[in-house]
Amino acid sequence: MIMGETISEVFFGAAKRHGNRPLFYTPTETRRLYDLEAGDTSYGQAAAAVDVLIRDYSRVGFGAGSRIGLALENRPDFFLHFIALNSLGASILPLNCAMQSGELTFQIEHSECDLIVVTPAHHARLADAAANAKSPPAVIEPAMLEQAPAIAPRREPAVSALHREAAILYTSGTTGKAKGCILSNEYFLAIGELYTNLGGAVIFEEGKERIITPLPVTHMNALACSFMAAIRTGSCLIQLDRFHPKSWWSAVRESRATIMHYLGVMPAMLLQAPQLPDDDFSGQIKFAFGAGCDPRHHETFEKRFGVKLIEAWAMTETGAGAWITASIEPRHVGSRCFGRAPEGLEYLLIDEEGRATPQGEAGEFLVRRRGANPRKYFFNGYFKDEAATQEAWKDGWFHTGDVVRVDDEGNFYFVDRRKNVIRRSGENIAAIDVESVLLRHDDVVACVVVPVPDEIRGDEVMAMVKTSSDANDEKAARAIFDFAMENLVYFKTPGLISFIQSIPMTASEKINRGEAKRIGRDLHERGGYFDFTALKKPVKG
Repeated sequence: MIMGETISEVFFGAAKRHGNRPLFYTPTETRRLYDLEAGDTSYGQAAAAVDVLIRDYSRVGFGAGSRIGLALENRPDFFLHFIALNSLGASILPLNCAMQSGELTFQIEHSECDLIVVTPAHHARLADAAANAKSPPAVIEPAMLEQAPAIAPRREPAVSALHREAAILYTSGTTGKAKGCILSNEYFLAIGELYTNLGGAVIFEEGKERIITPLPVTHMNALACSFMAAIRTGSCLIQLDRFHPKSWWSAVRESRATIMHYLGVMPAMLLQAPQLPDDDFSGQIKFAFGAGCDPRHHETFEKRFGVKLIEAWAMTETGAGAWITASIEPRHVGSRCFGRAPEGLEYLLIDEEGRATPQGEAGEFLVRRRGANPRKYFFNGYFKDEAATQEAWKDGWFHTGDVVRVDDEGNFYFVDRRKNVIRRSGENIAAIDVESVLLRHDDVVACVVVPVPDEIRGDEVMAMVKTSSDANDEKAARAIFDFAMENLVYFKTPGLISFIQSIPMTASEKINRGEAKRIGRDLHERGGYFDFTALKKPVKG
């Protein structure tokens, strides 16, 4: 296994040891969509490309303390820029090109990034979003890097390379805007070490693995798990543009993948395809790693495709500090079990009053590391939001917002989410973010957004709306949906819209979220909504 104190040190160590082995392989469909050349990219070729990027970035002053936005989609180039900037001591801001302008502007402005590097197809959108920031950074394409405007050097961070910021990743919270999680080199290295040493069903052989993932590089899983596992073990990363259900298994065969990454929506969608004689992948795929598989599909998927789905639990904030994986038998397939507490993890379950729950009862999951540093391997904190960081770490525990239970053998089972976050196809969506946009519509006087069950996506976003005109027909619902699509990334847009006479409130005049969820479930069960889920599509550059 390759070691180092920074992400770039691990990469260059891997390039030295595995120079002729492939670092990247891009299957045919993704190559076509991204207009990429065929063939592998070796570690040696990647190292040469990174050296050129280091020269270009350093020439215009980027280094320790700099922060660069990368809007390069799921292309291999994203990782090359990441490594180069890490080598210079700079940090990255991964930007989701599918986000709407307002969301992009917020992240660009809040992060104080110095530059945005973007693919040509999304250049105009990113430039418009950046122009609305208070201090707009330059927006350039990778081929224009030599023309990037020089910047004044920032103050050298007063921390070691290990603890230096490597990335800021924005994640949905329960109130207000998304929060920027500060992730250090140590955060990334710890994830790579933990994942590749899990044992049980999760075994990595150096220089032999080929990891296929459709997950976005703006998420912790692709940014830290699959990428760090690859460079730490000299393995090949097969990064797809996104998940294509109809061609998934073709990509797996073509790429000769040995490990696959998934989110809960994927097994459900793959099981919908007609059964074929060659559905068994037990001789190729060692395991699949992910989270959120519907318990109804777990055993069926494993039997049909011959692939073990290894369920795990973690958050962007917890990193390897509180990462739990059901990789060792018994895995309790189909029960929402996500494993046992690893060595060094302390946990506590509390009720809504903050009291420890009795043995066997569900409660909010609180976590920390054992020892003198309870935040070891966690995120560094929320960028420019110390109050939110302190609230998350209230009473010395990180409050996850997830409700779990523990059985007598110490197995964890996911129960529900206490935080008002909707999880759709692996995306965390803060209801208040959606509500704040809907309330800008001229005819919406009040609204509440809730999750409702979706067979494929886990949750779907439902908006219950009160209008000033008392309109409650499909035309009015479609107008609200179109407005949301214009102002939100597609996956946050309510796919289901229902009209109600009043919003449930508490005695203190706050939205009664529990009652709202009950009403939403009732409306969903009796079909009391307009369904626009088929119209939710990502924007094109």
